[in-house]
Amino acid sequence: MNFPFYIAQRYVRSKSSQNAVNIINFITFLVIVIGSAALFIVLSGFAGLKTFSLSFSNTVDPDLKAQPASGKFFSVSTHQEAQLKNIEGIASYSKELEERVYLTHSQKSHVAYIKGVDKNYGNVTSMDSTIYFGNWELDEQHGVIGIGIANLLGLSTNNYRSPLVVLAPKPGKGSISQQSLRNKPYNQLEVVVSGIYYIEENLDKKYVFSELSLVQNLLEKDSTQVSGINFKLDETVDVLQTREAIEKVFPNSIILKDRQELNSTLYKMLNTENLATYLIFTLVLIIALFNVVGAIIMMILDKQQNSKTLYSLGTTIKELRRIYFVQGVLVTSVGGCIGVLMASLLVWSQLAFGWLKITPSLAYPVEYKLLNVGIVLATIVILGIIASKIASSRINKKLIAR
Repeated sequence: MNFPFYIAQRYVRSKSSQNAVNIINFITFLVIVIGSAALFIVLSGFAGLKTFSLSFSNTVDPDLKAQPASGKFFSVSTHQEAQLKNIEGIASYSKELEERVYLTHSQKSHVAYIKGVDKNYGNVTSMDSTIYFGNWELDEQHGVIGIGIANLLGLSTNNYRSPLVVLAPKPGKGSISQQSLRNKPYNQLEVVVSGIYYIEENLDKKYVFSELSLVQNLLEKDSTQVSGINFKLDETVDVLQTREAIEKVFPNSIILKDRQELNSTLYKMLNTENLATYLIFTLVLIIALFNVVGAIIMMILDKQQNSKTLYSLGTTIKELRRIYFVQGVLVTSVGGCIGVLMASLLVWSQLAFGWLKITPSLAYPVEYKLLNVGIVLATIVILGIIASKIASSRINKKLIAR
């Protein structure tokens, strides 16, 4: 066995003759355990919140989406559709047409977006699973709205006597006043609500879903014009090659975005918050690990006679420093492992029983990740090495000679 390691682990297990040193060592060990446990719990909580927040976008957004490179719309010919069907890696795709519209019902109004989608939309996204009332039925009469729109406008499902009225400005040139002299400056569509979806407050007030051909007529677009194509990708195929194949079908006319690119602001915000929290708790750990420096120095003073004896027996100053360095690393490593184990038990209990609630029906989301285990242990060990190096450097010939 390595001599410095043997002496260091003996020092870790043995008690000092002075009670004050034992108390300082115990408090130091306890601080390491609590600090590492707190850091792991916070990282697990943020991981759970990130997954929970992104679950909304995972429901609405596809694996890959084609948007126009310029303007609001682009055309998809029958030949291009045939090419898309032959691309390996596309499990399914769905065309959509989206535009801002004015909604009115029972003398109440709201500005939202109408999104016309085809029959494959349910195969590409999971929007049909978010229905809170009614069902996902899109045809020439029926549409689906968010619960926020339903509450704002006082809408209910299958109300044929008082449908939702959708108003969309007519495309064209000139001012609205000039157009209104000849006819109405807008197109009108009546939609009977077949279903009401419930996802998240902002999304619940944003969309009215209807049939693609119906929205194309409302916006005076032909059957080839769309504002986007949603793709469901095969998990076994290289995504990069699939993207390149889709871009070749629409040269210089589309921009392809994956789910992270579609929600870049949300991803950046979550990652920034996670990093900021990690740095704050690491700063707390740095302050706490100053206790390790103090504890090792107290141990050096307490074991001064032992060090003098070892030095007289031929142990070098470098080896004496290594003894206390290894002792500090052992204390921080063991404390970090125990802290992570205790925190893991708390996280697992939250996953199993959901004892901490956000609302009476929603448990606080947490996620157990081995990556977080590695981050916490690496942080503790690195900080412990630095603290131990600082403390062990106090040993010199002058101290031994006293």
